[in-house]
Amino acid sequence: MTIFARFSVFFAARRSALLIFSLVVLSPCSLWAGVHPIFVLNSLDASVSVIDPATWKETRRIPTGKEPHHLYLTPDEKSLVIANALSDSLLFIDPKTAEVQRTVSDILDPYQLRFSPDMKWFVTVANRLNHVDIYRWDGTKPTLVKRISTGKTPSHLWIDSKSTTVYATMQDSDELVVIDLPTQVLKWRGKTGAMPADVFGTPDDKFLLIGLTGGEGVEVYDVTGREPKLVKLIKTGQGAHAFRGAGNKRHVFVSNRVANTISKIDYQTMAVVDNYPAPSGPDCMDLSADGRFIYVASRWAKKLSVIDTQTKTVVRQVKVGKSPHGVWTLDHAPRH
Repeated sequence: MTIFARFSVFFAARRSALLIFSLVVLSPCSLWAGVHPIFVLNSLDASVSVIDPATWKETRRIPTGKEPHHLYLTPDEKSLVIANALSDSLLFIDPKTAEVQRTVSDILDPYQLRFSPDMKWFVTVANRLNHVDIYRWDGTKPTLVKRISTGKTPSHLWIDSKSTTVYATMQDSDELVVIDLPTQVLKWRGKTGAMPADVFGTPDDKFLLIGLTGGEGVEVYDVTGREPKLVKLIKTGQGAHAFRGAGNKRHVFVSNRVANTISKIDYQTMAVVDNYPAPSGPDCMDLSADGRFIYVASRWAKKLSVIDTQTKTVVRQVKVGKSPHGVWTLDHAPRH
């Protein structure tokens, strides 16, 4: 073989190696691809879209009950629970395999749901019926302990890290209510800004953040005293709605549904430190395991949008069902 031929073979092999490297290592999919599916809840289609994060294809749709609005991973992450508000039921799905595990009936109007961190309690809000339900949880099914009448249109829940206090927002009476979990007693209620939606507590249980869907920002409450005390309003964008911790115990993302943005809040300084584009009514979010990519439901576009927090761009959209709401995956960053 001539020297020229040998060099040709060498450079051809090098080009092939570089091509394989670019396809496998530098491929956009490989930057965020996880092992387990991403689930997107379609509220007006009564279904859950199952998305393969390696191919970014919807692989199947799982039928749910009527008007599923929120979904939640149990703290042990063995089940993804879908709350079917108009069907008065809960659907349990394996977050690893997307197989249906079981359905639990007789859960009245479960709009939003949350488990206590110690997994002894399960709490739902009845958005249409104006009450909060507190259940004991035995690991298999919830048992109703107390039904508490509240203000108009209870919306979202937060339970503190000690599993002792429930915070619930009232969307149409502009209120925050505080419930003592061990005694199931409503111990405080107070006015908030317009249309309070999601709530988020800092890891030290000192502050509570409330997204004002009828306003332009997030209210911050000091909850270390006997009663919550409003200490600040953080301007984020019109229609502040849902929270997702950034996984570093310092920052939290909030979707601004009307402004079509997502803001990043430093909850040590209680200030916005970054903003990202989020098209078509951004709602609930999840975060990739490395914290780089936000998976957000684009409510008005029937799509899941993927946002790269480093480049601040929408890098992918996946078509799903009508009015996508909740987004969860097992391959996620920590919740705080």
